[in-house]
Amino acid sequence: MRARSIGAAAAAALAVVAARDLVQKKHALLRNFPVIGHARYLLETIGPELRQYVVTSNEEERPFSRDQRTWIYASAKEENNYFGFGTDMDVEHIQGHAYVKQRTFAGALPDLHDPQSPLPSAKVLGGPRGRAKAFRPASVVNISAMSFGSLSGPAVTALNKGAALAGAMQNTGEGGLSPYHRNGGDLILQIGTSYFGCRNEDGTFSLDKLKSVIAGAPVKAIEIKLSQGAKPGLGGLLPGAKVTPEIAGIRGIPVGEDCASPSRHTAFHDVDSMLDFVEMLADATGLPVGIKSAVGEMSFWEELATLMARGDRGVDFVTIDGGEGGTGAAPLIFSDSVSLPFRMGFSRVYGTFAERGLTDDITFIGSGKLGLPENAVVAFALGVDMINVAREAMLSIGCIQAQKCHTDKCPTGIATQDPWLVRGVDAPSKATRAATYLRTLRKELLKISGAVGVAHPALITTGDIEIMNGDYDARVLAGVYGYKDGWGELGPELAREITALLTTEPAPLGEAGTDV
Repeated sequence: MRARSIGAAAAAALAVVAARDLVQKKHALLRNFPVIGHARYLLETIGPELRQYVVTSNEEERPFSRDQRTWIYASAKEENNYFGFGTDMDVEHIQGHAYVKQRTFAGALPDLHDPQSPLPSAKVLGGPRGRAKAFRPASVVNISAMSFGSLSGPAVTALNKGAALAGAMQNTGEGGLSPYHRNGGDLILQIGTSYFGCRNEDGTFSLDKLKSVIAGAPVKAIEIKLSQGAKPGLGGLLPGAKVTPEIAGIRGIPVGEDCASPSRHTAFHDVDSMLDFVEMLADATGLPVGIKSAVGEMSFWEELATLMARGDRGVDFVTIDGGEGGTGAAPLIFSDSVSLPFRMGFSRVYGTFAERGLTDDITFIGSGKLGLPENAVVAFALGVDMINVAREAMLSIGCIQAQKCHTDKCPTGIATQDPWLVRGVDAPSKATRAATYLRTLRKELLKISGAVGVAHPALITTGDIEIMNGDYDARVLAGVYGYKDGWGELGPELAREITALLTTEPAPLGEAGTDV
């Protein structure tokens, strides 16, 4: 009798659905195929998950393949991250794939048995310009700009604690310095076009409020965000419904009101005035000051390099974000087609400064899927000094690449403010995973540097890597990106210094592809 009742109720429910489908006019499919037409929408909803776990091969999926995610997850959990039985790649046919050329002999190399895998920057940030608080970053791998608001409080907490455990830094993102950023990790404070946390009531920049934000916080440097890879040249809108009292207090905006971020800065209007702004911030705080940008037209970079060549003003670091960047939600046209991919964009910017002999005076930071060893090695060979990781850091604390960041329905609680979903993030345990991932990536970079025969990834040159250029053909990295002799390499003094820091004795002159 109970089974009959259940069956009757189910039949009645299906009849109601069928009747509704037949009379509604919104969906032609349901009007023509009542009830069963819903299967199509169900499959569409779970399509990404089906492709992710069932359909695609280990190397097919984007933005991160299954093999790449598996490596990050295993590294974060301190599990075996090796792969057996050879590569899944069709090694002689994959256009654009990079191959590192190992050396038979090497000079002095670092000890790979240190569990912390220390890997400091080869350059002193702010040193060439004499900033009062110049310093050598302790880690070449750091956490990229992701604001509280785009990420949940526990996620930001986990990343900050993880950075502290690994001796790395975390970029606050343009959303301001929140309490979740104050869990022991050193910070790079990002200033965006809305000047969140350091703005007047009319949205203009306030130096006094910036000083107040920095006071008592472990801020090591300031980054002026000009654009980001996910949405270069595009402002944003934070809907009033998302402007909670907590977020309003951190960002310095009214509670419950829409907040539009302009696409350009109001504190400066050209390269000349931007450099005045940079020097004003550096003088007022003593901190190194840099810029972050995706790469589009090159006249901006050419003018910046020309003005810096005079020697009186300049940025301490340049963060280049590739157009493949993805932690910011954006229209599809911006994600797919606006700004250059990292390697192309970075090489053009680096070359602009190299032509004027400025590369040893600037710390170059790269971001855009560089949290994978193979991508990071190519970036270092091109001249990057440090890398920032964003989506890889999210994966390390539990992100499953659901690609729902822009919906506020992130199933793992990382990219949402939904209290029910946020509760899934256990900050202490996730912090350990983030730290383990950062250390593991540094260790991988030390391993590959050792294979090439150098002590530090910044000593890998464009001649040490070849890029597949069609079937059975490859070109050295320098040839692919038009690098001249010596481009992408540290000056002799910097090379000697970083080698001595990482080894018990300096490498001999001319050993293993260096000039030291």
